[in-house]
Amino acid sequence: MLAAALGVAHAGVPAQSDYPNRTVRIIVPTAPAGGNDTVARVIAQGLSERWGRQFVVENRAGASTMIGGEMAAKAPPDGYTLLMGVSTLAINPATFRKVPYEAMRDFAPVTQAVFVPNLMMVHPSVPAKTVKEMIAFAKARPGQILFASAGYGTNPHLSMELFASMAGIRMIHVPYKSSTPGIVDLIAGHVAIMAPNMLQSIPHVRAGRLRALGVTSAARAASAPGIPTVAEGGLPGYEAVQWYGLLAPAGTPREIIARLHAETVAILRAPDSAKRLAGDGAEVIAGTPEEFAAFIAAETVKWAKVVKAAGIQPE
Repeated sequence: MLAAALGVAHAGVPAQSDYPNRTVRIIVPTAPAGGNDTVARVIAQGLSERWGRQFVVENRAGASTMIGGEMAAKAPPDGYTLLMGVSTLAINPATFRKVPYEAMRDFAPVTQAVFVPNLMMVHPSVPAKTVKEMIAFAKARPGQILFASAGYGTNPHLSMELFASMAGIRMIHVPYKSSTPGIVDLIAGHVAIMAPNMLQSIPHVRAGRLRALGVTSAARAASAPGIPTVAEGGLPGYEAVQWYGLLAPAGTPREIIARLHAETVAILRAPDSAKRLAGDGAEVIAGTPEEFAAFIAAETVKWAKVVKAAGIQPE
């Protein structure tokens, strides 16, 4: 299974030394203008410039990213269809009864591109100014605190479920169709707390509309170093981030995976790209295919435990 994930060629699919010799599509299983889309377009532009062939982004959102994921999984393993994978690749197996692909069986990881911390924040009417104070506030009001998310089974949803589980508190989940309407209701005071990604959340904190409690990454975010982590603020060991990475269909020749990896890493680490991504709150990883495969496997186990602990029933 791991061999397939790392790109062992199918019989009859030879490595192509002239790759790419035509247009390559990168399927983004989320809507345009989101974090995953932004990273995909940085990579697509860079690859197009470096290889003189068009790498085009194709947004195929829906079904918690499973529509785009299935398209990529079933594409020919020739390097001409790629997937800009997102955290739900590891979350969906725990939150849905039927997922039309298996990450470690049906994809060959190229590189984990970046991760983006979430930012846990509250409405100003909530008296808590730190994570520790928020935990105490919620413990005194079991089942009364409403938290918003970008939707059932999304990373912002499970980030809060992990927080509740580790803190020993009980809150009520209010799912939205995306983070944007959830943030609107948080600003309006209809919900008390939320943890969307940094790109969407930090402007509202800087404008004073919402109060930051902590970033969800293990280390402070480079884009907001003055905000402590959730772990620093009162919940040691807590970590939950959104991540994006490039994958190909399983069986894509190793030579193609290696070439894609080398060029993509160079693009991500280029000063202009790194600066642009950092401006969106993203932290560049650009690891090896093997590291990405191990990371996806670990994330799958992690979120399955969170879903079970939260008592979430797969849909």
